[in-house]
Amino acid sequence: MRRRSSRLLAALIPAAALSSAGFAGEAAEVPPGAVVVWRGDGIERCGMAGGKWDPLDGACWYPIDLLTPAGDLELGRWRGGRLETARVRVGSYPYEVQHIRLEDDSRVNLSAADLERVRRENALIGRLWSRRGPARFRLPLAAPLESLPGGGRFGARRFFNGAPRSPHSGADFAAKAGTPVLAAADGVVALAGDFFFSGRSLFLDHGDGLLTMYFHLSEVGVEQGDPVLAGQQIGRVGQSGRATGPHLHFAARWRGARVDPALLLEPAAIPEIR
Repeated sequence: MRRRSSRLLAALIPAAALSSAGFAGEAAEVPPGAVVVWRGDGIERCGMAGGKWDPLDGACWYPIDLLTPAGDLELGRWRGGRLETARVRVGSYPYEVQHIRLEDDSRVNLSAADLERVRRENALIGRLWSRRGPARFRLPLAAPLESLPGGGRFGARRFFNGAPRSPHSGADFAAKAGTPVLAAADGVVALAGDFFFSGRSLFLDHGDGLLTMYFHLSEVGVEQGDPVLAGQQIGRVGQSGRATGPHLHFAARWRGARVDPALLLEPAAIPEIR
């Protein structure tokens, strides 16, 4: 598993993240969608952009949203009741452009009824991002497929039938229809449903504001409110929703930030403040 994850990271993680093995607290550059870690003894609280949270495994983890504009971010941690700060610089948007052709244009240029459906679904899903609670996970997360292929395209700026759409906020893994999909960590099913774009979908809440998502499933094997364990089968790969073939779209939001899930599968690649 560890060897397979290491090979996968070369394809999924931008070079800027891989090269930032550590820095001395001032303006190291990371791509949007990254995570930064700040370790140390006696950390009491962590904070960024007005939010505060508890350390995880004795360290502060700072998720940086995919659409964070280029510029400096101030990170904070509290030790002995005193605030310590460091800065990182979010670089310009580094991800590729992806052109996708769909035969069914109604999945690109939506009818008024479909637009209204998408608005309702987005409002329902959007309420998940503020969920908080004690962490029920450890890093690294478990792989969502038993055999995780290369792929990803996290952050890709997508054009469907020539029309620009939202950047790709997860990683896509091609797999045969019916392949078992596994929970990446202990948690609870926060939402299960059949949505216009993502098809049959699962949203798992792992505490500490971390949610993982599993889209385009052919089958959903759990229900909203069910507890799940890391490695438990929760569904099967499919191509429901807006999809060109069978695959798993695996994504993560941490305290509301869209981050590259590959970093959570292999946290040794996460840049570190020293």
